[in-house]
Amino acid sequence: MGVYYPRSSDPAGAGFSGPISTAGPSEFDVVKTRQLEQFLADSGLYESKEEAIRREEVLGRLDEIMKTWVKNVCGAKGYSEQLVEGANAKIFTFGSYRLGVHDSGADIDTLCVGPRYVARKEDFFGKLYTMLAEMPEVQELHPVPDAHVPVMKFKLNSVSIDLLYAKVDLWAIPEELDILQESILHNVDEQTVLSLNGCRVTDQILRLVPDIQNFRTTLRVIRYWAKKRGVYSNVIGFLGGINWALLVARICQLYPNALTSFLVSRFFKIFKQWRWPNPVMLCPIQGRHDRKNSRCGQNVMPIITPAYPCMNSSYNVSTSTLRVMTEEFQRGHDICEAMEANEASWMTLFEPFLFFEAYKNYLQINIAAQNDDDLRKWKGWVESRLRLLTLNIERGTNGILHCHPHPGEFSDKSRPLRYCFFMGLRRNQGVNAQEVEQFDMTSTVEEFKRSVCAHDSWKPTMLIHLCHVRRRNIPHFVFPGGVRPTQPVKEVVGSQVVTNARKRKLDKVDEGFGSKKSLRLSSGNSNVSFTGETHINCLENHLYHNNEVGESVRRSPSFESSFSAGSSVFSCGAEEVVSEQSSRKMNEVQHLASATKCNSIESFTAKQEVAAATTGKGINPCSKFLEASVLEELELAELTASTSMGPQKPLIRLNFTSLGQAA
Repeated sequence: MGVYYPRSSDPAGAGFSGPISTAGPSEFDVVKTRQLEQFLADSGLYESKEEAIRREEVLGRLDEIMKTWVKNVCGAKGYSEQLVEGANAKIFTFGSYRLGVHDSGADIDTLCVGPRYVARKEDFFGKLYTMLAEMPEVQELHPVPDAHVPVMKFKLNSVSIDLLYAKVDLWAIPEELDILQESILHNVDEQTVLSLNGCRVTDQILRLVPDIQNFRTTLRVIRYWAKKRGVYSNVIGFLGGINWALLVARICQLYPNALTSFLVSRFFKIFKQWRWPNPVMLCPIQGRHDRKNSRCGQNVMPIITPAYPCMNSSYNVSTSTLRVMTEEFQRGHDICEAMEANEASWMTLFEPFLFFEAYKNYLQINIAAQNDDDLRKWKGWVESRLRLLTLNIERGTNGILHCHPHPGEFSDKSRPLRYCFFMGLRRNQGVNAQEVEQFDMTSTVEEFKRSVCAHDSWKPTMLIHLCHVRRRNIPHFVFPGGVRPTQPVKEVVGSQVVTNARKRKLDKVDEGFGSKKSLRLSSGNSNVSFTGETHINCLENHLYHNNEVGESVRRSPSFESSFSAGSSVFSCGAEEVVSEQSSRKMNEVQHLASATKCNSIESFTAKQEVAAATTGKGINPCSKFLEASVLEELELAELTASTSMGPQKPLIRLNFTSLGQAA
């Protein structure tokens, strides 16, 4: 991350500066703020008094459990009766609950601070886990010791808890412990620093904002907006709760006497023009900066935490996700300006982003596991690696492809133990469409395969499959109620379409898409190159005899058959070979009823591959997915390289001329 210094006093360029305006609210601001607060209440963003009381009771019970646990550990390790008598642990809250902006039903981020003799691995993830597992009031217990910040996830009396542990250099933990004191960080490991940082940052934010109530209401608005617009997810490369809180806190500092409606409008105005990677900071960085806590190579959108040691909290952001958020800041600004002219309402701002109508092409990542526990672990791990897939796609195409990950996961209720993730794909703005370049994407696929299969908890029954899917073949279960919209819906502000300016830019991007581009995304020894197409490998990562992992890694035969047999387990209708503007169209295929039909398409996959895939290993999974899919249009483009090649994995060919954002 490095130490950051402001480059100017301009709020759109500097990380830290004084207020822009100290003016009070206008009558218009008062009216709009009342309307906004009513909208939040009507949207159910505030918890009931009963739920608030239940949360406090659960936190009290958790405090009792942690104190009992520490005393038990102290006694088991043979310490004196006096030390056992004074053994203590203290619970702190942080995140949305501590900030006072949590939603109804949201989990509670908690931190347990324990003494020096209570270890994280042996005692927290060992003895405490066993203790919690035996309690009937605890459900869905899930330890994640290998996370960047180790956490224990569970439900206590039906309230979701995320529990961190910090072992500090104290023999006894006083009830009045102040974790903002820098002395608390002496002689502690990095995991303890990270665990403490959540509470320290949250408390510092509350100290640095000029009006806590205005900050809280504004943050509720921005959090709700970010979730509706699909940009609330730190894990896949957008921003999470603490990131949005820091951005809102900065706006509150710039306009210390403003009300919520004005703060929201200025939030969009400031950040739509912010000159990244200039950092956002709430206060000057003080003291020594510890570089081991930095993320030096990923300062795309630095948002600096105010508590020592200062860190870039938004290191997950990529060029693509920053572009998506910047477009959303622009949209928010346009709507706020329309509201000032009485041409829009707050409801317009919170209209959901129609992700599956925004692009023509998507990357679908399907995962499956053998049981609920494995699936939960597998899903969390794969989800944490998706941001790396986004980065690798950007790098592997030299910035040509824009990759927009969806922040959620989807599942077909009729097919349990499976999840899907999606990424929207289009060509980036500003790319010269007349250039002829070739990109080999083999390394992108292989790197992603290695990263997801390198986890210590990976099992042969944890499966992953990547495929290209066009918008018309998106599975129905991703839509509300399982019903596909009849036609795309445009976002309107008054009588004007909000995205007109961006639409004109994207129209220019689409110009010249007929030019020849050659991208290769293959595996094995294939030297095939397609003109005018992007090749996306239909990857079935079952690891038949994957030498990268070891000869001992095999698929589970019984689970393999349940994954591949019958109808497509994801019902995605996605494995197709398409060329939207090809002059050579094949007959339209409505149903592929057998593997024989699929295998007869020699241009799609060589006969040698079919033989290799079906000899002793069962039917080719990609072929089996195709067999059960409904393809509206199957078109094969002519090869520009020789077809005399060795066996290769099936390729799904995505016409590069179709990589534009949907109109």
